[in-house]
Amino acid sequence: MSANSNRYYIPEPSHWPIIGSAALLCMAIGATMFMNHITVPGLSVLLVGLAILVYMLVGWFGTVSRESESGKFNTQVDGSFRWGMSWFIFSEVMFFAAFFGALFYTRVLSVPWLGDIDHKILWPDFVAKWPVTGPGITEQFTPMSAWGLPAINTLILLTSGLTVTLAHWALKKGNRGQLNLWLFVTVALGIFFLTLQGWEYVHAYNELNLKLTMGAYGATFFMLTGFHGFHVTLGTIMLIVILGRCLAGHFKPDSHFGFEAVSWYWHFVDVVWLLLFVLVYWA
Repeated sequence: MSANSNRYYIPEPSHWPIIGSAALLCMAIGATMFMNHITVPGLSVLLVGLAILVYMLVGWFGTVSRESESGKFNTQVDGSFRWGMSWFIFSEVMFFAAFFGALFYTRVLSVPWLGDIDHKILWPDFVAKWPVTGPGITEQFTPMSAWGLPAINTLILLTSGLTVTLAHWALKKGNRGQLNLWLFVTVALGIFFLTLQGWEYVHAYNELNLKLTMGAYGATFFMLTGFHGFHVTLGTIMLIVILGRCLAGHFKPDSHFGFEAVSWYWHFVDVVWLLLFVLVYWA
């Protein structure tokens, strides 16, 4: 179908959704068994579900990639892809907004409120000053400093945002060598970020006594930074897939939404980290 055609491309009936459903079912059953101490069988079913999910993702995205490269998608399909990715990123914005809202509520509302009431009888050692574990937790911890690994990771992610933009410019100019180079650098920076975040967590647990059990601060710190790290992991996997497609000669200067979608997601990850750095580490 021509790219200028007004006919909307409708693919053949696909078997991939039912395979994805089977994967999610296995994962749910396996996780439930594992959490109820049926360890070995539960873990086995969970891993089988994950393997099926990976198989489904590779197969389904491979099908869409082949359809794209064969010229079956016109501008109308491209527009629907853009709307779909925009709404997906919006849902991710709302996801993080909920956790930032919890952080705001804890710091600005609940902690001062607890400080205003007469808490000395129940919690004589409680001090209403952030960062705090919360009433009833006497174990001490040291907050994570912004000017160590977090600052280095901020520089890494900001640089990766620049390199993926340079790769995009190279693609639009038809410079495949620069495209592959800058995209490879972006992938390397993403992996470096995740490595340093793992190191940061080890440092937090072993040297700062900063754990999930450390009440309000520990819960919000690991919830926000952990979910962001999960999103960086997904973004890095996406970038690796796109790099493989670029090396295979996919994408054209005037038709490369697959690349754009991943770059949008990566820039979103960058913006969320900047908010984390300011509101969690620095403030």
